[in-house]
Amino acid sequence: MKQLTFYHAGCPVCVSAEQDLLNLIADYPIEIIHLGEEPAKVQEAERAGVQSVPALVLSNGNVLHINFGASIADLK
Repeated sequence: MKQLTFYHAGCPVCVSAEQDLLNLIADYPIEIIHLGEEPAKVQEAERAGVQSVPALVLSNGNVLHINFGASIADLK
């Protein structure tokens, strides 16, 4: 099974979504990337199709934009 990637910016909306997702998909390998702490990963997130955070990139390449915490442009 391929890993899922969850991008977020550390805001309350993002942290809440992270906790909810971890509880829902506990059996899946998931990489958590805090873009506020790892700004070099913003371009990686954009290439994956992330337009806003929090967002979950699925193993098939689809991006699930969850709620709205911040635009990816705001993180540059």
